[in-house]
Amino acid sequence: MSRLGTVLALIGIGLTFSACGYNTIPTLQEQAKARWSDVQNQYQRRADLIPNLVATVQGYAAQEKNVLTAVVEARAKATQITVNASDLSDPAKLKAFQDAQAQLTGALGRLLAVSENYPELKSNANFLALQSQLEGTENRISVARRDYIDAVRAYNTALRTFPTVIWAKTAFSGEKPMAEFTANEGSEKPPQVKF
Repeated sequence: MSRLGTVLALIGIGLTFSACGYNTIPTLQEQAKARWSDVQNQYQRRADLIPNLVATVQGYAAQEKNVLTAVVEARAKATQITVNASDLSDPAKLKAFQDAQAQLTGALGRLLAVSENYPELKSNANFLALQSQLEGTENRISVARRDYIDAVRAYNTALRTFPTVIWAKTAFSGEKPMAEFTANEGSEKPPQVKF
């Protein structure tokens, strides 16, 4: 084989590998990990806002101490449970993280409901700004979770579809499907609003 033939063969092999999906699995895995980082970033943003919200409400609603305590405790628990990118294939760890965040969401809902009893608090500029930031953060969490779910779906699909399944069974045989978020128990029921 001549030198030109060897070079052409190497180029052919390189093109074959680049078009065969070998890079798809690590690319999709890294995209899913990046989306998970976005989710964690938004949850951290919420955790950082909570002390300010609690302090503002505390000034007006001293007798609502049990609600404030529940928010502080839920925040502490939610920030203690972490899921690293290496844990994304463990559904139990993701479920524990999700459950802690759901408890915090419920406690925040009760805290915001407290404001209904305090007209001065509802009109306080600091409270309104914090409430707006919190609502925006909840929306960002929702978007980040949706993006993570889409990225995980693409990655998990690549592990099971042709031609990437060939690489998943050989070169990437140690890679497991990543866990997705699931709806919390009872979330299919709309909340009851009473006036």
